[in-house]
Amino acid sequence: MNVEYVNPFINSMSNTLDTMASLTLTRTDIGIKTSSAANGDITGIIKLESRRARGSLAITFSETFILEFSKHILGEIFSEINESVVDVVGELTNVVCGGAKKSFTEKGYDFNLAIPHILHGDHEVNHHFSGPTVVVNFATDFGDLFIEVCFEKSRRKKTR
Repeated sequence: MNVEYVNPFINSMSNTLDTMASLTLTRTDIGIKTSSAANGDITGIIKLESRRARGSLAITFSETFILEFSKHILGEIFSEINESVVDVVGELTNVVCGGAKKSFTEKGYDFNLAIPHILHGDHEVNHHFSGPTVVVNFATDFGDLFIEVCFEKSRRKKTR
């Protein structure tokens, strides 16, 4: 997969966490994901489509991370994932995807974004399209998170 599909999400996540919670991301691993097993406890997944490419972004958070982040953002202490925490995951997924969309637009990709779908508990992450899934693992002071990016192979116009 082309890094031009992955880097905008990493940059957007880094900027978002720095702005919202003064958190720094430390990349701990990167690779191709070979199963649909979730790497954490709660996931926001969103579909992206344009004339040039189709794919999806999934951000999976450890419970430790999302409870601490939700506390920081909402000013409440959470002992478990509840509706408020699910809302935080949806909003964070939207913000990260929106930030990445700006970078994609500058490169000629005009993605339409869907509403994020949130999965938690014992769940799998199934991307909307088939293609290689790059997973990037990060550590923060709040806990771990994982960015997964899956894009179909490039869609080229047929020539006659």
